[in-house]
Amino acid sequence: MLLRKELGVVENSYYEASVQRAARFEPARPLEGIATADVCVVGGGLAGLSAALELAMRGYAVVLLEAQRVGWGASGRNGGQVIVGFGADGEEAIEKQFTPEDARRAWDISVEGLDLLQDRIASHAIDCDWQAGYLNLSVKPAKSRALREWMDHVGRVHGYPLQWLGPGEVAQCVDSKRFDGGTFDVRSGHLHPLKYSLGLASAARAAGAQLHENSAAQVIERGARPVVKTAQGEVRCSFVVLAGNVYLAEYGDDVAPEVSSRIMPVGTYMIATEPMEPARADALMRGRPAASDTNFVLDYFRLSADHRLLFGSGDSYSARTPRNLIEKIRKSMLAVFPQLADLGIDHAWGGFVDITMNKAPDFGRIGTNIYYLQGFSGHGLALTGMAGKLAAEAIAGQAERFDLFARIGHHAFPGGTLLRTPALVLGMMYYRLRDFL
Repeated sequence: MLLRKELGVVENSYYEASVQRAARFEPARPLEGIATADVCVVGGGLAGLSAALELAMRGYAVVLLEAQRVGWGASGRNGGQVIVGFGADGEEAIEKQFTPEDARRAWDISVEGLDLLQDRIASHAIDCDWQAGYLNLSVKPAKSRALREWMDHVGRVHGYPLQWLGPGEVAQCVDSKRFDGGTFDVRSGHLHPLKYSLGLASAARAAGAQLHENSAAQVIERGARPVVKTAQGEVRCSFVVLAGNVYLAEYGDDVAPEVSSRIMPVGTYMIATEPMEPARADALMRGRPAASDTNFVLDYFRLSADHRLLFGSGDSYSARTPRNLIEKIRKSMLAVFPQLADLGIDHAWGGFVDITMNKAPDFGRIGTNIYYLQGFSGHGLALTGMAGKLAAEAIAGQAERFDLFARIGHHAFPGGTLLRTPALVLGMMYYRLRDFL
């Protein structure tokens, strides 16, 4: 499978290099033999861990299966940006399909995701380098006008306050001449995603959930009591929560073919500089917020707790690691921060996120007792927490909020698994050209 090619990049992940896994989460043994549970959760990323934690805290017997290691997928190697909402495209899709009242309910659930993340960090003492503040930046006047319109819309329709920054104010926040305007969100922010994932795993285990790594779900025998089978064992349960996301799309034809065609793997890649002096880092981004621009093929960046710049640029819709990865991202970084030309690059890594056609989240049921959570489209750090909570609520009999999201309409990517990638690559060439022009 093409996704296997990412391993060469992941091995140099800054997140993995800066974490002692065993100190934060004792490795979980693979599943062997027969296990019984109320709920089997498939996927040890943020959505699956959130569901396992919420269900275990409600008293359910939970078994979680992870094909690799906890936080191995996008949950442990993403940009670390915790952002309210669903992205402009996802929000537009939701507002077109919903009444204004229901669109506001969905938005408010995303805001609750920020609060839930903060509560979990505090309640479970998760040390994950949380830093408040997020900048959404435009690179030219036309994009600034569009960003200002979006900010006004969010304030008017959803009652969510954002601060507008003109060129001079942006320059005071980010030591770069690249940006023309921006918005500042005091409630969004950033963290170390792998530390947070491992903290959730420890919390779920402490609540009573059984976690098994290196235990890929291979097939689900459906019925009133589903059976989730792995290479060495099986879980007999009453409910299943599928939280495999992009890996479900690539390897899930025997697990959930009904929904795997509705998400697309998109590669995202980052570099980490060598550490700077703290004062230099502080001057680079005042207050150390997270930041991204509004280009379709965007740059996103933030400072780490140990004073490195973490910088991501571009996406790969071909499921192949780009050639000359470090050189390409470094070039983008220097276009934003030319004053960092003297810094070496210590780490480069990547992974795959799952996007839907309309960029809105895709939650729902298969039958009556298999739930799925997917399609976070790059906005998952806060929303995955709420996704797990909503699935737990639905299993417990309070499905109103889960069903709100389940009403969002989605289409399969055209061409199936063979043609969806080249079709999307052609589309991305168009948007890259549009950004350039």
